[in-house]
Amino acid sequence: MQALLTRPMKQNSVDHAVETLCQKGCKALWTDISLMEDGKILQELEGLDKNQRKQVLVEIKTIMAVYKGSCSQ
Repeated sequence: MQALLTRPMKQNSVDHAVETLCQKGCKALWTDISLMEDGKILQELEGLDKNQRKQVLVEIKTIMAVYKGSCSQ
């Protein structure tokens, strides 16, 4: 039962991290993706466990796939 109660909170933490990172803008997100792929723990991800950080990276990469590695000016 407790796992059911904590799951939404964990997802909320992941969603919050994704939203916070996205607010930084396109160019900053590409830098953050590179840093996360290198194993760096960004300030926005502090407090998340390894699986949550991985989930954030997957979600950010999915969002940024639309831009195909570049940002409009």
